[in-house]
Amino acid sequence: MSAKARGRLLWRWRRNPLKRRSDVVEAWVALVAGLVMAVGGTTAGMVTSAAVERPLLAERAQHHPVPARLLENAPAVAQAADGGKFGRVPATVRWRAPDGSVHTGVARVREGRPAGSRTVVWTDARGRLVSEPLTQREAETRAALTGATAATGVCLVTLAGRRTVRWRLDRHRAAEWERAWAEVEPRWSSRGG
Repeated sequence: MSAKARGRLLWRWRRNPLKRRSDVVEAWVALVAGLVMAVGGTTAGMVTSAAVERPLLAERAQHHPVPARLLENAPAVAQAADGGKFGRVPATVRWRAPDGSVHTGVARVREGRPAGSRTVVWTDARGRLVSEPLTQREAETRAALTGATAATGVCLVTLAGRRTVRWRLDRHRAAEWERAWAEVEPRWSSRGG
């Protein structure tokens, strides 16, 4: 960094007879905002990511794949609005719970499967149907995106706060300038006598 650029960056921290108290306040606010964004944003992202990932992975550990049999033909997949296919459709299935009891319910299965075919459904520890949990990679990705969003939110709120403080300081400086000009202007113009 050149000396000129460093001078522009740090001018509020140097001794200067023209430096106002509001300039020092603005410098401290900028420093604190930078620290909050660096430390607070990082911390918020990491904490949020861990808080989201932990239950998703716990859900995966608590849900179990169970073999099931289709009781009806699975309907063909409808076309999506964008021309793609959905891939899984609801159909009635029968499965055996861990206690040996037989259950029947509606689960999402691959489309177009005939009645009597084998499929896999997901159940909880009591044998009740649950949705298929996210894979570990999907859980990690969701947690990372949520953490990044939290970090971005902290940074945006901090920048908005800094901007608000700067706006108030600018209003204060403008009012000081008006008062000083009202005092000096009559002496410099013909209105002063």
